[in-house]
Amino acid sequence: MTDVVMHASLLHGWLPILIQGLSALALCLAVMTRSWQWQLRRLPVALAVGTAGAGALYWYITSLGIAGDPAPLRLWLWTALCGSAVVIVILGWRGSRWTLRGVSLLAIPMCGLSALLMMNLWVGYFPTPYVAWNKFTVGKVPDEVDRWSVTAMQLKGIRPPRGVVVPVSISNRESSFSHRAELVYLPPAWFASNPPPALPTVMMIGSQLNTPSDWIWAGNAKATIDKYAAEHGGNTPVFVFVDATGSFNNDTECVNGSHGNSSVHLTKEVVPYMVSNFGVSPDARNWGIVGWSMGGTCAVQLTVRHPEMFSAFVDIAGDLSPNVGSKDQTVAKLFGGDEAKWREFDPNTVMQKHGRYTGVSGLFEIPGVEAACSAPGPGVPRDARANPEGQDIAAGTLCETAQKNGIDSSVRALLGLHDWGFANEAFVDSLPWIAGVLGTPGTPPVQSMVHD
Repeated sequence: MTDVVMHASLLHGWLPILIQGLSALALCLAVMTRSWQWQLRRLPVALAVGTAGAGALYWYITSLGIAGDPAPLRLWLWTALCGSAVVIVILGWRGSRWTLRGVSLLAIPMCGLSALLMMNLWVGYFPTPYVAWNKFTVGKVPDEVDRWSVTAMQLKGIRPPRGVVVPVSISNRESSFSHRAELVYLPPAWFASNPPPALPTVMMIGSQLNTPSDWIWAGNAKATIDKYAAEHGGNTPVFVFVDATGSFNNDTECVNGSHGNSSVHLTKEVVPYMVSNFGVSPDARNWGIVGWSMGGTCAVQLTVRHPEMFSAFVDIAGDLSPNVGSKDQTVAKLFGGDEAKWREFDPNTVMQKHGRYTGVSGLFEIPGVEAACSAPGPGVPRDARANPEGQDIAAGTLCETAQKNGIDSSVRALLGLHDWGFANEAFVDSLPWIAGVLGTPGTPPVQSMVHD
């Protein structure tokens, strides 16, 4: 029974419905068992306070400039009900039976849990209770080892059956960008020799609200890479799961600006660190970036600005340009009102200014059903539910500009919505492509972009 619950979906199915049903029952008992006079006088106050609290949360999330799909209406409903439940306890404590007090108290965490479920439904952060439990209690990601253990394995010629993940602390001397510990995935092939083979490297960037381990926990990336390695003689690129934001709610869009010099950190600190500490190839032909949501925007922007450093990107449901709201809001919040700085990091502007690229490839993965490498126009169907903020249009527009400037690129559409579940599916789909285009040993080479 425990396994059934721990591995049940938190995004759909019976468990979210059961939790919301029990929450509604507890709240109804906390209200309906009181006198009608109390309900008439006190309940409107509780509902008003709860609604105000939901409005405050909405304002706070909007103020962060978080781009993404609209939040489900039930998030605001359960937030309001959670606030109302708190007020019901306060206003109804005096003179109530202990059983009624207990039910009223129980309604608070139940409604709070339902609100968190709706938040999770919005971003797809925790697919199951198992992932959520391990994220908050275990601390380490699967197969995590320290740097000394990796060195010992290497010296003894121990080749692990699966890849290992190493936490690293990378200097911020050039960027002054305060960041959290980052993670490096080393495939079994990395342990084949001492010094290690100069493998390709993929930089992994997550969404706005993130931690460096999100790709591993929420995006299931390690399991995906391990499976690919098992099918290719232990060969995959080395993967570095970077911290592009510095904190959970600091949306940098991987630029140098008011929120920190994220771009400098990723290019001038992470890349040299990986070459000097893990012996990966320094050649741009062997470096790529995979990004999801904000990270997808970053993947395009970093690659087209630094073709001397990266030769391939996978943009999974990214935006047209760095985005923390409207263009005016973005210029004001990220660049201190300097529009010239915005143009410096806008991929369309950068590609047009650069002119023809050589040896650069890109893959755009979007949720939906349309996969044309152009912005959908009149008569071209698009899945507005899967792309409410136009990620399909962004992908088509950027892909078209990229092709005009010599970047071998195309768009792939997969069924899904803008959440971590889609990021997982898109990474599974794109891993063979980026492994091949970066020249991973044991992987069929990709001569040009695979078109659908």
